[in-house]
Order: sequence, then C-alpha cells, then structure tokens
Amino acid sequence: MSDIKEILTKLLKEEMSIEEAERLLRANHVEEVGDLAKLDIFRKTRTGTPEVIFAQNKEPQIVIEISKKFLQSKQFAIISRYNEDQKILIENIFGGDENYDININELGKIVVIKEKSYKFPKKGGIVGIITAGSSDIPVAVEAEVIAEAMGCKVIKTYDVGIAGIHRIFTPLSDMIKKGVHIIIVCAGMEGTLPGLVAALVEVPVIGVPISSGYGMGEKGKGALVTMLQSCSPGLLVVNIDNGFGAGASAAIIANKITEKP
Repeated sequence: MSDIKEILTKLLKEEMSIEEAERLLRANHVEEVGDLAKLDIFRKTRTGTPEVIFAQNKEPQIVIEISKKFLQSKQFAIISRYNEDQKILIENIFGGDENYDININELGKIVVIKEKSYKFPKKGGIVGIITAGSSDIPVAVEAEVIAEAMGCKVIKTYDVGIAGIHRIFTPLSDMIKKGVHIIIVCAGMEGTLPGLVAALVEVPVIGVPISSGYGMGEKGKGALVTMLQSCSPGLLVVNIDNGFGAGASAAIIANKITEKP
C-alpha cells in the first residue's frame, strides 16, 4: 500500500507516470476488508484525525481483520470500546508478535497497536484534560489517547469537581502556565464544571457530558443540558461520553494554533 506522500514524491521524481499515480490514489482511497468494512485509510491525511476502529458490537474476528489492514497501510491501529472477548483475541494475535507494540488501556477501553519502529509525529499542540469525578476518567482517557496519537502533549488532572471547588484552581493555573491551547472538561451529574472552567480561562474549553447521572437527568442528559445552557463564552460541547470526539477536536484546534505561518 502506497502512502499519498510516497506516490507524489515518485511522481515528482518522474519514477511513475501521471496515469499510474492517479490509479494508485483512486485505489487507495477506500480499501475493502472482504465484505466486512470499508476503511477510510486517508482520513488522517485529509483531516488530521486518524480513523479509529469502534469495536462495540463487532465480532472479535472482524476487529482483528480490520486491525491487520490498518497495520499494513498505516503502521498503527487504534481500537476503542472493546469488550473482554475482543481483548483476549487482540492479545493472542498481536501480543506475542515481536513486530508490534501493543498498549491496552483497561480504564479507557482503548487499544493502540503499532509497528515497533513507528512513532506518532509530534505536532506541538498542548491539550489539558480535567475530570470532575473519578467516574469520568474512562472517557477522559479515551480523549487523552486520541490527542496523543494526533501529536499533542496532554496535561491532565482528575477528580476536581465543584463539590470541592477549591481543588480546581491549582491544577488549572498549572495548565495555563504550561501553555495549554485548549482544555477538555469531563463531567457527569449536573455537569457544571466545564462552564466554570470556561469562565476562568482564555483558551477554548470542550465540555464532555458523562453518563454518570441518575434520576431525571440520568445517563448524562442533565450534564448535557447544563453544558449547552451555559452562559460562559468559549465553551463547546460534544455528545455524551464522546471522548474520541473531544480528543480529536481538541487536537485539531491545538495543532492548528501551533502551525507556523
């Protein structure tokens, strides 16, 4: 599988014809894994965001086949929201292979598999991640893994919710001193913390409602409404438990800020 840069480099060096380059670009745009899935392997090139294999409700073997295709084409594969059966098969297939490094994050239910020689390129963006409570950490971890895979440095602090509001000021001050470009704030229950943080800083804040609430505002609905209703400017909101979306959006913004003109 040829990378876009490789194809264009060969074209510039006159090592392939325009017609051959065109065929390769068209062929590589979407690669099929049998009849199971269509992989958008150039998403990262187009948008800066890698395609992640969402494992929930997929058969374990399908996850493995898709992962192999990503490893062949991009040298890494990221698998989110895996279950125990999928994890066991992933460990059996890739864990003992000396060609790959595998990082299974039990808390965030996310796996990163990559060739040993591959390193995610650093882009310069700095992302802060804050959680209101410890039950918000799994979604925060998902956001962290995605932001790091997109080349960002991540600074995080957990369990600093408004029930003990004094806890937020020192870590938040530290993030600002270290030059964060954007802050992700995960909060369940009533979801007040993102609006509060947005009122204290001059960088954008992404609020992530977490499905830890109960009663009338159960499953993150109360937190989502609070964040959407916030009067703090600079607060953006993603869907309930959407750590991937928060991490990807934060990384895009942070990396764009650091681009040289």
